[in-house]
Amino acid sequence: MLKNVPSILSPELLKVLCEMGHGDEIVLADGNFPAESVGKNAIVVRADGHGVNELLDAVLALLPLDKYSKQPVALMSVVPGDPVVPTIWDDYKATIARHGGDPKAIEMVERFAFYERAKKAYAIVATGETAIYANILLKKGVVE
Repeated sequence: MLKNVPSILSPELLKVLCEMGHGDEIVLADGNFPAESVGKNAIVVRADGHGVNELLDAVLALLPLDKYSKQPVALMSVVPGDPVVPTIWDDYKATIARHGGDPKAIEMVERFAFYERAKKAYAIVATGETAIYANILLKKGVVE
């Protein structure tokens, strides 16, 4: 057992966060995200039963965002014509700000472009998040 490690982070996810290097990306995916098929060439970590924002909070306690990137965070854009308004994004912005990140430095990525980027991610965390468009991609920075 370790001190000061958020209990929501499984040993497998802690290992992944530790293995990631500067510039590597990780996706925290909602329950609708095709994690297994998109993540065929990545590490897929199951975090069923957990929401993305609670995991985001725990991950950002340990993982610095890349300050050399203009937009170290990416969200999947709403498909044009879809009437969904993702309120969870406000929660993400507050969580990012609480951890010293810039909530304005978020890139919006078209759905299929997000899938393509996720295919190149180091890892995808499959959550039980039920909010729509709740996928978030983080680029790891340097631990100082």
